[in-house]
Amino acid sequence: MAETIKALVEGGKASAGPPLGPALGPMGVNIMQIINTINDKTKEFDGMKVPVKVIIDPKTKNFKIEVGTPPAASLILNEMGKEKGSGSPSKHKIGDITIDQAIKVAKMKFDSLLGKSLKEKTKEIIGTCMSMGVTVEGKNPKEIRKAIDEGEYNSKFA
Repeated sequence: MAETIKALVEGGKASAGPPLGPALGPMGVNIMQIINTINDKTKEFDGMKVPVKVIIDPKTKNFKIEVGTPPAASLILNEMGKEKGSGSPSKHKIGDITIDQAIKVAKMKFDSLLGKSLKEKTKEIIGTCMSMGVTVEGKNPKEIRKAIDEGEYNSKFA
């Protein structure tokens, strides 16, 4: 029966200290090999907390690492360099992202979004922007979603 260790680590900065080290120690695995693999898989989430699952086969000491992604809102805030979203998104805007940044976030969250295509998944991210008080390309996110539907940004999804 495989053992699973779940932890929240900072992207690209996991260490042999808590929470991973003490949990991995009794398993008899190469802790640094696991830490290095986690850091390699999470480096694109630098500065963000990332959910990580380490699945270990106690007999063979083989391991598999599953990296979750931070919430879409955290990724959007990270793109803008902001701490938190707007308390009243319809009145107070906290910042702006480009369509390319929205696509980048959609790619990071690709497996956990519901849309079938990158275009649909990007529209989901833009919807998240709307509820956070974030404009896209300097416009209301609703306008951008409409423009995407009308094919204005098709070249970005090719």
